[in-house]
Amino acid sequence: MRRLGALTLALLLAATLSAILSGSARAGDPRWVFYTRDKTYYTSPWFQGAHRIMVPFGCTRAPYYDPDPRCEHDRGFHHGLDVAMPCGTPLYAAVRVRVVSNDSLGPAYGDNPVLLRNRKRHFDLVIGHTRKVYVDEGDMVARGTMFARANDRGAPDGCHLHFEQRAVGGGLSTAVWPRPLLRLTPRKAS
Repeated sequence: MRRLGALTLALLLAATLSAILSGSARAGDPRWVFYTRDKTYYTSPWFQGAHRIMVPFGCTRAPYYDPDPRCEHDRGFHHGLDVAMPCGTPLYAAVRVRVVSNDSLGPAYGDNPVLLRNRKRHFDLVIGHTRKVYVDEGDMVARGTMFARANDRGAPDGCHLHFEQRAVGGGLSTAVWPRPLLRLTPRKAS
């Protein structure tokens, strides 16, 4: 019985590793905690694959945020949208954007956040917890260009990306619901 348990565990670990390497969010990161009832997998022109939302925008029961007067039950306010995805998932520019300085961003976004700007569409997009960034400050990034990969830097709850939409040049207080910008689309069952 004990040997069967070890074999089952080994097969489960192999299947999980295979799914992670193939980019399947269904395999999961054992550190992921989902602070939403939404079990939908979403696609977006901003990232490869279909992934679940970990922490929604707005009032949340996630323990990482100080109580906020906008929220009931001493809950905190999350200014972005956290999307669970395997480390290394490619990120793409869904529209033409310029890379701007990330000096104004704190350590909560990881050690390598990306700040993208589109003046014509009136937004800045903060992307936290990136692994490798292939663009530099001042670069103009064309639509469809891969510019970074997902990681878990600065994220105690596993690999994911934090997407935060702000006003051009605005701070945290200008953050708005980013789902329309991300164009999240539920993945159709196959």
